[in-house]
Amino acid sequence: MNGENMENLNELFGRFLDPEQAEKAVEDVASAEQILREHQAPEPSAELIADIKATITTTLARRRTNIYKTAAYKVAAVAAVIVILAFVGNRLLMHQQDKFMPPTMLSQQIWESDDIAEDDPDLAYFVSEVDQIKDELWSIKWGENGVNGDDSLADLEIELLEINSDFWKG
Repeated sequence: MNGENMENLNELFGRFLDPEQAEKAVEDVASAEQILREHQAPEPSAELIADIKATITTTLARRRTNIYKTAAYKVAAVAAVIVILAFVGNRLLMHQQDKFMPPTMLSQQIWESDDIAEDDPDLAYFVSEVDQIKDELWSIKWGENGVNGDDSLADLEIELLEINSDFWKG
């Protein structure tokens, strides 16, 4: 160990130990280094080095193959998810377009007609339902004979209770 390294080591040990212990620790490190220089480790044989290199090469090749397979599986999974999402999204969009056509997509004869509710089957259904509810409310308010009576309201209530009974639920 040269003088500069000894000085740096002494300064380092001086931060953690008192000066006498730091000097002793530096001497211990220098003597350990001297022992290691005197008793060098034996060189491994050429066969052992070749065997280690062969083992490393086969292990790396196996790992590289596994990495490629794993990457291929991940790419395939992501591609499958994208295809499924595109298919489902396309189906939803087509369904939405069938349900809610913008006015420019409606046929010309609907816009030329005087009664749009009659030409559009969905709208015609809802108009008939609203008319039926309006008629029922009118009959409840004025009774069957045109006189305001509470009997029809009670009858309607009984009818609703019968509909909601367990008999109809099957």
